Amino acid sequence: MKNFALVAFTSFLLLTGCATGPKHSEVASSIPALKADQGRVYFYRTAIMGAAVQPDVRLNGTVVGSAVPGGFFFVDQAPGACEVSTSTEVEKKLTFTLAAGDTRYVRLNMNFGLLVGRVVPELAPAAEATKEIADLSYAGATALKK
Repeated sequence: MKNFALVAFTSFLLLTGCATGPKHSEVASSIPALKADQGRVYFYRTAIMGAAVQPDVRLNGTVVGSAVPGGFFFVDQAPGACEVSTSTEVEKKLTFTLAAGDTRYVRLNMNFGLLVGRVVPELAPAAEATKEIADLSYAGATALKK
């Protein structure tokens, strides 16, 4: 009986910690076109492992979302230097340059930490990222046009 309760509780935690919005395939047509003078950065997390660990995602020091398992979101940004950071027990950073008209993809990988898991941002190739995002749920604050 104890094992059943543990399994049920663990399953509950996994399910409640994952993104629950519409799938990318459902919202792709409502994602606004990128303005010519901006670039777009997609953030996504495929791993369900460590579902309870959902640190803020910062772009150039501003919180733009959370590292939600099974979720994606995007931010339109002025061209230039970009620094993505996440923080649990340690801060992890990624830097890259965004050009006008560019779309970049940042995968938020879950790694083991000493006390808590760590979410590590890394650039992903567009071909790989678009396949990974296809089945993820929208977890952003940006309103999508209907």
